[in-house]
Amino acid sequence: MGFTKVSQKFVTQVTPERMFKALVLDAHNICPKLMFSSIKSIDFIEGEGEVGTIKQINFTEASPMRYVKHRIDALDKEALSCTYTFIETNAENSLLEKLEYITYDVKFEGYGRGGCICNLTSTYKAKDDIHIKEEDIELGKDRAIGMYEVLEAYLMAHPRAYT
Repeated sequence: MGFTKVSQKFVTQVTPERMFKALVLDAHNICPKLMFSSIKSIDFIEGEGEVGTIKQINFTEASPMRYVKHRIDALDKEALSCTYTFIETNAENSLLEKLEYITYDVKFEGYGRGGCICNLTSTYKAKDDIHIKEEDIELGKDRAIGMYEVLEAYLMAHPRAYT
C-alpha cells in the first residue's frame, strides 16, 4: 500500500473568508447551482456539517460516477481550513477503484489586496500492490481547479455573496 501526496495552489481575487464560506461551509447549496451540468445534489448522510459529517455528492447522468461520499475529518472556521476524506463511490474503471481513500487538506490564506491563495493537498492511499501514476491524478486536479474557478467567477460577479 502506497501513499501519493500532491499539492496545488490556486490564487483568487476573492477574500479567503468568502471562499471558505462558499466552498466549505455552503458547498451543498452553491455547487449544485453553479455546476449543474455535473453535480445534481449534495446531501447530508450523517451530521450537519461539523467534524464527522458524511456528505454524498450525487452526479448527473453525464458523469461516469453516480455518487461519492466524503467525511469531514477536521474543520477550523477561524484558520479557514478543512480536511475531508472520500470514503465511497460507485465508480467503475476509475482511479477511485484503485484507492482505499483520498484525503484532502484545504486551507485559504490572504494574498495581495483582498485575494487569497487556496492551498489543496491531496493524499492518495492505494490498495495493496497498486501504484498510482501522476497521470491517474491529473483529471482530479483539473476538476478541482475548475470548481475553484467557477466559484471565484460567481463570487466576483456577486460581491455581497458570502460576506
